[in-house]
Amino acid sequence: MPTIQSLHARQILDSRGTPTVEVDCVLSDGAFGRASVPSGASTGRHEAVELRDSDPKRFGGKGVLKALSHVNAEIFQAVQGKEFDQRAFDATLIALDGTPNKGKLGANATLGASLAFARAMAASRKQPLYLYFQGLASRKAELRMPVPMVLVLEGGKHADDSSDFQEFMVMPVGAPNFSEALRWGDEVYQAIAHVLKKEGLNVNVGFEGAYGPNLGSNGKVMDVILAGIEAAGYRAGKDVVVALDAAASEFFKAGSYRLEREKRTLSSAELIDFYEQWTEQYPIASIEDGLAEDDWEGWKILQKRLGKNVQIVGDDLFVTNVERLKRGIAEKAANSILIKLNQIGTVTETVDAVETARAAGFTAVVSHRSGETEDSSIADLVVGLGTGQIKTGATSRTDRVCKYNQLLRIEEELGSKAKYVSPF
Repeated sequence: MPTIQSLHARQILDSRGTPTVEVDCVLSDGAFGRASVPSGASTGRHEAVELRDSDPKRFGGKGVLKALSHVNAEIFQAVQGKEFDQRAFDATLIALDGTPNKGKLGANATLGASLAFARAMAASRKQPLYLYFQGLASRKAELRMPVPMVLVLEGGKHADDSSDFQEFMVMPVGAPNFSEALRWGDEVYQAIAHVLKKEGLNVNVGFEGAYGPNLGSNGKVMDVILAGIEAAGYRAGKDVVVALDAAASEFFKAGSYRLEREKRTLSSAELIDFYEQWTEQYPIASIEDGLAEDDWEGWKILQKRLGKNVQIVGDDLFVTNVERLKRGIAEKAANSILIKLNQIGTVTETVDAVETARAAGFTAVVSHRSGETEDSSIADLVVGLGTGQIKTGATSRTDRVCKYNQLLRIEEELGSKAKYVSPF
């Protein structure tokens, strides 16, 4: 097994022009791996710590020089010249940090090192990254191409003056394969632009490449999506279904949920009633973060009411953390988890979250962040772990499209082995 020859971190910019961490790893056999770390705009308060410099004279305090120094100093010193497999490497990072939330080194430092090492090891073994990820699971999952959650309209913290809810996505569940699914999703995305233009609305895009017009009401957003699906020539509810990321923690204030577009303040029970009405009215197959991150009692009611027919996804609720996920499983608070590498800070902890979810009968959706880079690792991760669903933005902006394009390459490489199955 090769040893670690060098580990070097640098500061680069993400898709929002905010500094982030990029790490290069070189092994003794010459294998090279590079990884860059994404960042969220709406972040759960239980996520692992993203270490920032807090120096107002540099990038408004958002620099990552401290995180870089941890990679280039403590982490490199601890691993230099040593042999590791992925789990041992990540365990070293976790022990070196010594906190429950990566608060010492920063999850942006640990993930950069962990993911760069993973890429270097895959290169050393001369295998695709998705096969390397597959091999990390205790039980190898079947390789699967994911159903894409193609983002078409966004609001909340991702687009000013748009809807109360953060993301509206279309899922081409009726497509025969991934490449066709991507085409269908892109055609709906383009058709929605024409729908908006006909109504005299702007088609400027938000953080993740989707449109963010001011439509006046949340229901109007759904009407536009249905019009776009029809205009693209597809059947809503059969060919294409809708996925919603409410990001409810962002509009949870003083114990209630404030929907500004509706001019309404709702209790948990009332917001669940709202979602139930929507699922009856619209072809919604998945609801992410329908309630706030610590509204556990509300989540249990949401799962009980809608979970038989709708995918109830915990993002801020679980933050890719096995312990919080175990609580959610025990309390029947959801039936799915969103998977974000930087919420937990290492590759193996991410794999463990997916395996814990799978063992409990939960689905898992691999996801990007609103502040992204050209790193396409999540495309390989979703195929290698066989989770079957990916959330990586609109079919617009290179930081989003690079993940879709990598999936197209993987599908081509897998050929007849590239299975594509609807999760619903």
